[in-house]
Amino acid sequence: MKELIKFIAQELVDYPDQVSVEEIEGNQTSVIELKVAKEDLGKVIGKQGRTARAMRTLLSASAAKIKKRTVLEIIE
Repeated sequence: MKELIKFIAQELVDYPDQVSVEEIEGNQTSVIELKVAKEDLGKVIGKQGRTARAMRTLLSASAAKIKKRTVLEIIE
């Protein structure tokens, strides 16, 4: 799932080399932290948060297959 978020983010931004994704795993929940360049933050979030919501939907769909909960946090 970490690779999925990284791939999507790198395709959206102007500076794909500055995209970093960290995964913090727990028993039931995983937290995926996405960091991008400050100039690309708006592209990852999208208008009214639509792009971020779409990435979270994809993440939760793929996490449901392995019966785990995942949370996406976009860090400035």
